[in-house]
Amino acid sequence: MDLFQVYDLYPIEPVSAQGCRLIDRNGREYLDFYGGHAVISIGHGHPRFVEALTRQIQRLVFYSNSVQNSLQADLAGKLGRLSGYDDYHLFLCNSGAEANENALKLASFHTGRRGVVAFRGAFHGRTSAAVAVTDNPSIRAPVNEGHQVVFLPFGDAAAVEDALSKQAVCAVIIEGIQGVAGVYEPPGGFLSQLRRLCDDTGTVLILDEVQSGYGRTGEFFAHRSSGIRPDLITIAKGMGNGFPVAGVLIHPRFQARPGLLGTTFGGNHLACAAALSVLQVLESENLMDNALQMGRMLLRELPRLSPAIRDVRGRGLMIGVELDRPCKEIRRNLLLKHGIFTGGSSNKQTLRLLPPLCVGRQETERLLEAMQTVLRS
Repeated sequence: MDLFQVYDLYPIEPVSAQGCRLIDRNGREYLDFYGGHAVISIGHGHPRFVEALTRQIQRLVFYSNSVQNSLQADLAGKLGRLSGYDDYHLFLCNSGAEANENALKLASFHTGRRGVVAFRGAFHGRTSAAVAVTDNPSIRAPVNEGHQVVFLPFGDAAAVEDALSKQAVCAVIIEGIQGVAGVYEPPGGFLSQLRRLCDDTGTVLILDEVQSGYGRTGEFFAHRSSGIRPDLITIAKGMGNGFPVAGVLIHPRFQARPGLLGTTFGGNHLACAAALSVLQVLESENLMDNALQMGRMLLRELPRLSPAIRDVRGRGLMIGVELDRPCKEIRRNLLLKHGIFTGGSSNKQTLRLLPPLCVGRQETERLLEAMQTVLRS
């Protein structure tokens, strides 16, 4: 049996890692400026992370959610305090797609409606409802087409108002910063307008912070700078630093009942131990502040490197670099030859920088030097 091909693979195989550095099978070192799709938050092989997982493996790896698990309560408490949402409830699951799937389900339960407003360029996952609100027809199968979803221009409040007035919409779902699309922030004031429109129509506002959350922008959630409080917030990626764990933060007005949501593996003992250690390191090592400082350096210096750079977008350590040409060759061959691992996007001219939040000035300067050399050549 061979593997079902999922991605167009990079020509390297990492076998070990530490901090912001990957080592491949041939012993070559790479700087990780992609973090495995923004997953590595506190850095590869962090000793507190390794210790927490090792200790929990020796105690108990898994038991079902039919028994009490105090680690879940500890995680909810610490997450609530650091995120500023300590009055919300937490549903734990395994992936960003699963988090968005359950958020959409909750919105429909809560309102009794079926319609959803999503945005052009959106990516929310590959499962049934999550892929239905993802703006990529090529990954939607016929079985996913039964959902009542309308895609509107990103940032067009008037279009949202019109849609909410004409349809029975249960939810508006939006990313804190669009990631896969090429790193696009909501226009100033747009999230506040969405909050008002949702309040006026009894519509649930879902903030997908799967990629943009967990300190990546210098704030715990990207939407915090807008001053709004969403009804549901979905989280994943950086939450477990590589261990599969995700969740939905749920406004206290949503009523819970046994069986409304469920999961076999979500919030298992090992996942909670991983997620707790991530929060502890984020706080104790001031990684959100580091993300802000290193991000400012990149946003300042990248536009100066070459006329080939048309635009630099984002906040903190979620940055899109748009070039005057397709970036695949630059990412996969030229930068990789300089030992720099970066990511792409659905915008073929935009590469994404999503390094671990512990990246330092030395690594950042090395990236800038490599980018300048590659673009000049």
